[in-house]
Amino acid sequence: MQIENVVLDAADPHVLGAFWETLLGGRRVTDEPDTVEVRISPDGAPVLDLCLTTVPEPAPSHPRLHLDLLGGDAQDEVVVRALGLGARHLDIGQGDVPWVVLADPEGNPFCVMESRPEYRAGSPVAALPLDSADVERDLRFWTALSGWAPVAGVVPSALRHPSGHGPLLEICPEERPKPAGEKNRLHLDVRLEGDEDLDDAVERALDLGAALVEHDWGPLPWRVLTDPSGNEVCLLPSRG
Repeated sequence: MQIENVVLDAADPHVLGAFWETLLGGRRVTDEPDTVEVRISPDGAPVLDLCLTTVPEPAPSHPRLHLDLLGGDAQDEVVVRALGLGARHLDIGQGDVPWVVLADPEGNPFCVMESRPEYRAGSPVAALPLDSADVERDLRFWTALSGWAPVAGVVPSALRHPSGHGPLLEICPEERPKPAGEKNRLHLDVRLEGDEDLDDAVERALDLGAALVEHDWGPLPWRVLTDPSGNEVCLLPSRG
């Protein structure tokens, strides 16, 4: 299995998709009335798709997953470009920090990061920080589920694609538990590979602490679960 998509709920996926497509230098691969998909495929880094789909509910006040963008020496330039595309500065109580917190046109927080040795050039996304109620437990879960490997010496605990390129998946201690019934505005999709069986993959995820999500969205070709800390994740069937 491999992480394939970052899925972002949107009131207007075309407006929000245009913002992220331009800011990340991505390529639009899906353009439908309720779905926009932007592919990030820079040289040397694994492909990662940002999928925006129409969901009318407002974003939760404390998102548990967000994008950290590669800034480094170009941090000011990235911030100015984001503001010019419709972002705004956002105060979430971060205080005096070396990164810059912004909100996209629909209010979703993201950060433009300072230079850090663990961030790798090649992808405009430096990291995907995910809230966790138990970092060691969830690190084991996401290592098994994502196909990504732990990165030594990085705080918080993090995973990266086995190629050594692309963003980190950072497992971060949560500030507060996820409220019952609240849906994350962003979640990850994991794609099965080869002859992996979807039912078997779901059972493995459940054994690692996942839970099935009850929904009224009708029949779906994928399975919707939550990780042990309540963060949504979709398991997509193998293309082969």
